[in-house]
Amino acid sequence: MAPHVLVADDDAWILRMVATVLEKRGYSVETAVDGEDALVRALARTPDLLITDVMMPKMDGWSLVRQLRSHGELAMLPVIFLTALSSEDDRIRGFRLGADDYVTKPFRFEELDLRVAKTLRRTQAVVQETREQLGGSSLRGDLSHVGLSSLLVLIEMERKTGLLQLRAPNGPSGQILVREGKVVHARLDDTEEPVDAECVYYLLTWGAGEFEFTACLVEGADRVANSTTHLLMEGARLMDEQAEHAELVQTVVTVPPVDSPDDSW
Repeated sequence: MAPHVLVADDDAWILRMVATVLEKRGYSVETAVDGEDALVRALARTPDLLITDVMMPKMDGWSLVRQLRSHGELAMLPVIFLTALSSEDDRIRGFRLGADDYVTKPFRFEELDLRVAKTLRRTQAVVQETREQLGGSSLRGDLSHVGLSSLLVLIEMERKTGLLQLRAPNGPSGQILVREGKVVHARLDDTEEPVDAECVYYLLTWGAGEFEFTACLVEGADRVANSTTHLLMEGARLMDEQAEHAELVQTVVTVPPVDSPDDSW
């Protein structure tokens, strides 16, 4: 069966051209005119790949991907951002959300075609390798290749019990205990807070670093008391709130103050 690709962009011409190119290559293509439309379509029919613009009405690409990552069946969905934004901060933000590639407008459609094929091959290989390694007693890898949301979903699907250790580049490290696939405790190594669910929400923001899962006996009470799906959805909501706050602060800082009328005369 041909891979099913969902393309989201508010530019009708780009939407039509991307769909035409991919359909000629044999892909099944579905299009969405904004982020909300794409979210509804992805939940109705799980795509094998999402290609999305960043700046869209109703829901932007950042929020769309965060929302999709919060659903277990979509946590491992490969994503290509298609955008006119080209700053390094935008690229970092995209990859922190688990984006697999980042194509800057304007682009050559032949290039996009190659990126799509490469992303689908790489994602299938990484997920398959991760699942095979989870069948053993240990697993290690890079968070930039397999995000924490994807790891937690795979661990839940495989009903694994053990310790998941994470280490940020030149930064903090943390631990997540899982029992029968469910997160029961989480903490950072050098600080007392955040802990448990709040710690998971913090760790979900890491877009890079190393992880290692070791199967072992996990005893003690369930201190999280939430499903993986709930943790991912709440983590996505909190990241949306933080992003909206950051954008509001930036707007306040960059907009010059309005001069008050001079009534001295």
